[in-house]
Amino acid sequence: MAAAQFQRYGGPEVLELTTVPRPSAGSGEVLVKVEAAAVNHHDAVVRSGTLKIVTGRRFPLGVGLDFAGTDLSTGTPVWGMVSPKSGHVTGSAAEYVVVPADRVARMPAALTWTDAAALVTSGTTALTALRDVTRVRPGERVLIRGAAGTVGMVAVQLAAALGAHVAALAGAKDLDFVRSLGAHEVIDYRTVTSVDLEPSDVIVDTTGTDLLAYRRRLKRGGRMVTINFGSAKAMTAIAASTVFGEQRVRTFSSYPDTRLLDDLAGHVATGSVWPTVDTIFPLHRIADAHRALTEPGHRGKLVLVP
Repeated sequence: MAAAQFQRYGGPEVLELTTVPRPSAGSGEVLVKVEAAAVNHHDAVVRSGTLKIVTGRRFPLGVGLDFAGTDLSTGTPVWGMVSPKSGHVTGSAAEYVVVPADRVARMPAALTWTDAAALVTSGTTALTALRDVTRVRPGERVLIRGAAGTVGMVAVQLAAALGAHVAALAGAKDLDFVRSLGAHEVIDYRTVTSVDLEPSDVIVDTTGTDLLAYRRRLKRGGRMVTINFGSAKAMTAIAASTVFGEQRVRTFSSYPDTRLLDDLAGHVATGSVWPTVDTIFPLHRIADAHRALTEPGHRGKLVLVP
């Protein structure tokens, strides 16, 4: 089968399409024929070697987390994620993947293959951040930083669906788009600092910058979560915030299970969440897809199709 891999860390040019044996499902696993796979910034971080303390120096390595495809044992359309912690030689950017049975779920019928692949990480991350980590309640003020990003745009939709008053920070060119997602207030992040903003009950951060400054804009009993904690500054700020107890800056790693995917599917069914796909690339153009991650004007998910 075809799979995207790399033999050394580096830029998009290290990616290549190779031929590898088709995997076989073991006990408690399912073999999925991949119909679409999303391209995430996590893939670029792995490819660059930033996480080589985790991924090691044994090559080749594969890329890709999210997928939508067909469970070959049942013929059921499914969506899910390969484990971000496994040292896999193939990821979702391949023709077939094997995953634990409790990490896939029936794909929402309303979605196309590409839409489903685009929503797995962004959707389950936003749902976990709002519902499980910060426990957003109706009527609360929720500030979302990076609201036009792949996770941020889903967080805006979900927060509005949960009955929150949504204030969204984004670039000037994206303000109308973010407003169309359900934000009640849209703010050009270049025109304000944290001190200019009204206090919020919940802050969902996707940028990983100025975390302690924004934490100070929480109301009494407020909660804050960041999903971007890859830098030393962010980790230091998160550690320093623990002295504030319940008002600390929280974080988590998302590896959705069947229950969480089914919950997200419920929001899709009600029309409260919908993905935005930016560009679709054939699998053999994975290097171009990775280059597009950093292109100006990129918004929404990039998706590969075998």
